Amino acid sequence: MKYKLLAVDMDGTVLNSQKKISSRTKSALDELMRRGIYVVVSTGRNLAELTDYRDDFKAMNYGIVISGGMIYDFFKDKPVKVHAVDEPTILKLIDFGLETRAMIHLHTVHKSIAREADIQNMAAFGMGVYQGMFDRICARCDDCKEYVHAHPGEVIKVNLYHRDKKSRDKNFERIKPLNLSISYAEAFNLEMSPANVTKASGLVELCDFLNIDVAETVAMGDADNDKEILQTAGLSVAMGNASDEIKNLADFVTLDSDNDGVAVAIEKFFL
Repeated sequence: MKYKLLAVDMDGTVLNSQKKISSRTKSALDELMRRGIYVVVSTGRNLAELTDYRDDFKAMNYGIVISGGMIYDFFKDKPVKVHAVDEPTILKLIDFGLETRAMIHLHTVHKSIAREADIQNMAAFGMGVYQGMFDRICARCDDCKEYVHAHPGEVIKVNLYHRDKKSRDKNFERIKPLNLSISYAEAFNLEMSPANVTKASGLVELCDFLNIDVAETVAMGDADNDKEILQTAGLSVAMGNASDEIKNLADFVTLDSDNDGVAVAIEKFFL
């Protein structure tokens, strides 16, 4: 199979444990794009959270971002497709977050939004590695409900960063009946997107847009929110640092993100 598109997760995949892209991995990605193969990020991050990596990906045309909630054209600097969470559901999620003292994180097309007190205490939610990034890029809101009311139809995904497994599991049980796509991420995070919106649905939408058969794609990832896209792509690659569940459903397991697993897989299947 001659693959035409590579979808790569960011955290734990393209990014190593220091949240950097190694020179070997960057060179492998650049070589694919030079050959005319589409390389797209497939990430839970929003545009603001990708700012630090725009120079690394300046040749990248498209992205599957916000966990499939948006397909974005980086060259034209505009969305191709957007799926927003409905307002009543967002307000329920905010209530659940407030009750469990979770950090509420809202994703819109261009912004990453959270409360200042939570941003300054991210280690309490198992998110300390992102402290510097959130300090720089996050828009602040004192009242998340007020923000939602003032920006109708803009919230694409809601993250709840919990302080412990008990509070996360409590909210998971309450959120299950709300007809959302739910995935685990980081330490005690829950990510909520509209029903049936995942990285996999984003891959299918992008392939339709580009007139590419999904069988001609490769997806690489390491976490729960990569499961669907790995099951959908023509070839699935799990990182060496992935969970056993992710490794077991993949066609190939590469090295971990600190040992250029992405570059190894590219060299095996593309170059």
